[in-house]
Amino acid sequence: MGNRIAVVILNFNGAEMLRAFLPSVVDYSPEAEVIVADNCSTDASAQVMREEFPAVRYIQLEKNYGFADGYNRALAQVEAEYFLLLNSDVEVTQGWLAPMLEYMDSHPDVAACQPKLLSYKNKKEFEYAGACGGFIDKYGYPYCRGRIFDTVEEDKGQYDSVAELFWATGAALMIRAEDYRAAGGLDGTFFAHMEEIDLCWRLRSRGRGIVCIPQSCVYHVGGATLNKSNPRKTYLNFRNNLLMLYKNLPENELSHVMFVRALLDYVAAFKSLLSGDASGCRAVLQARRDFRRIKHDYSDLRRENLEKCVEADVKERTSFSILWKYYAGGKRLFSEL
Repeated sequence: MGNRIAVVILNFNGAEMLRAFLPSVVDYSPEAEVIVADNCSTDASAQVMREEFPAVRYIQLEKNYGFADGYNRALAQVEAEYFLLLNSDVEVTQGWLAPMLEYMDSHPDVAACQPKLLSYKNKKEFEYAGACGGFIDKYGYPYCRGRIFDTVEEDKGQYDSVAELFWATGAALMIRAEDYRAAGGLDGTFFAHMEEIDLCWRLRSRGRGIVCIPQSCVYHVGGATLNKSNPRKTYLNFRNNLLMLYKNLPENELSHVMFVRALLDYVAAFKSLLSGDASGCRAVLQARRDFRRIKHDYSDLRRENLEKCVEADVKERTSFSILWKYYAGGKRLFSEL
């Protein structure tokens, strides 16, 4: 067994991010082995690691496997009790690991946790990608304590309690190596987006806990790899969200949820078209076409997930529609739900 905890940063063409953020990780993570895994970058990343961070272990992958499979392949080469998957654009703070380690050590029923995620650009605000912990609604729409759709709250300490979650952000995800492996890791076919929610759903339905520990705090740049309005990102978000629903939904909900989602997705595509975003509209329609084409490739995974499920009705997957609450009910803040 290596260190108790390995902080693993997956890098792709992020030489400048490594220069900016790796020093804080090295300085403030004395409990951990810090590792950079590289998805076959074509920039100066390897040179930066060699010349500026010679003491940091560097794992070179032979091609760009994306976020999901890149981590699977890197973590297969790491020995630790806990993995901490950390984005390359995260600035950590002094003592950030201690509260999470302490909590995980004393709660063996919890598989994974995340710190409070604040915005690097505006340090008083939560960060979009995970804020203070994630939930999903009945139809698969994710939201967070501190962020619903595009409404991001200011951090006033309103979510400083430890909370049970549906999903913890992949930007700073601490997970027991044993749980990661038992659940099959991230779904490599997702490439990027939704893969941590899919993994957390598997863990939750198998009776394992996921929490946010806001006593630990980090700052995330966010949107550093793909811009939010990027059609490729839209495509992956929609396609992977549908695959995640298909893989994990209880049998009695599958046809109803998928029918409602089809309607909502076509509304989203039409809305993109009306607002002049033809490429966004095409991305949604392409995601739906590809989902229909490939979903049967996932039927074995679905069967496995249902067989291993001990908690079909995961309480952090809410029974309401977050779209309805937000747009029709005007509920913009998590505390109002």
